[in-house]
Amino acid sequence: MAGVTLQKVIKRYGETQVIHGVDLEIEDGEFCVFVGPSGCGKSTLLRMVAGLEETTGGQINIGPRDVTRLDPSDRGVAMVFQTYALYPHMTVQENMGFGLKMNGHPAAEIKTKVDEASRILKLDEYLARKPAALSGGQRQRVAIGRAIVRGPDVFLFDEPLSNLDAELRVEMRVEIARLHKEIGATMIYVTHDQVEAMTLADKIVVLRAGYIEQVGAPLDLYRDPDNRFVAGFIGSPAMNFLDATASGGQVETPALRTSVPVPVQVPADGTELTIGVRPEHLELDMSGDTHTVELTEALGGVSYAYLVSDNGEKMIVEERGDDRSGSGARVGVKFEPSRAMVFDRQSELRIR
Repeated sequence: MAGVTLQKVIKRYGETQVIHGVDLEIEDGEFCVFVGPSGCGKSTLLRMVAGLEETTGGQINIGPRDVTRLDPSDRGVAMVFQTYALYPHMTVQENMGFGLKMNGHPAAEIKTKVDEASRILKLDEYLARKPAALSGGQRQRVAIGRAIVRGPDVFLFDEPLSNLDAELRVEMRVEIARLHKEIGATMIYVTHDQVEAMTLADKIVVLRAGYIEQVGAPLDLYRDPDNRFVAGFIGSPAMNFLDATASGGQVETPALRTSVPVPVQVPADGTELTIGVRPEHLELDMSGDTHTVELTEALGGVSYAYLVSDNGEKMIVEERGDDRSGSGARVGVKFEPSRAMVFDRQSELRIR
């Protein structure tokens, strides 16, 4: 096994630069997730580590080796793609062992490695089946098994669950987390789904437009984002953002018709700010009259009330308990000021 280091990594397509001098350290045995919106560069960065995209500038190390110019087959990586890419005429056992067979490994060694991967992934009863006789989740497990038998230094996953339905995605998230715990390998995983990132990662790398916005443990990013983009991207439902203005050491929030004593040093009066509060930190005031409930999304143990303020700003409030709001109700909103995050509206950087 080995860690991965990126130093000033750049990727250009002609005159267009899509990865901008990325520096990143992934420890040996760490589960690192690249997350961000479509087009942010996360899959491109993964393919550069794999050697499937040429690195325009900078250096990529896997363990002590500089692999920047090495062929994919010489890098010690195995990649699991969004599509399963299984051979339809081969059984599960043959699919998993095919790469080793083509590289001339002895039959006994191939069988041993396939049997071990099958045990880890609970595929023993499917070894004689062909892909057409498997579910989507089982096919993805076979694709992962094909990677395991190669014994790579680093596993690379490129949105492996995006083709599965919701129930199978949850099941496969658990499988991949269990796999990482059992084999302890370094894994880099790309997804646009921040729920996957939060549940799987030791370390999350949040990307936007080819730049790293922030790197950290899932809960660290959730509780202590550096800027509005990270605050809004990490967390589901997303953080609420309200326009505000600095005034007398507090912030005036038109949506709430009040000033809020936030837990930071407020800039000069008149500075345009944004207040961020997560849905679970807001509380409905049924005696208030500042917002209208547009929709209540009832999910059983929790509901989400979608509100619009009298000045047109929108927010989401988490509700629990038996008494919940209904569409069309007039309500107020309360929150503990210490829970609020303050961002400069122009730079979108967090004010701490």
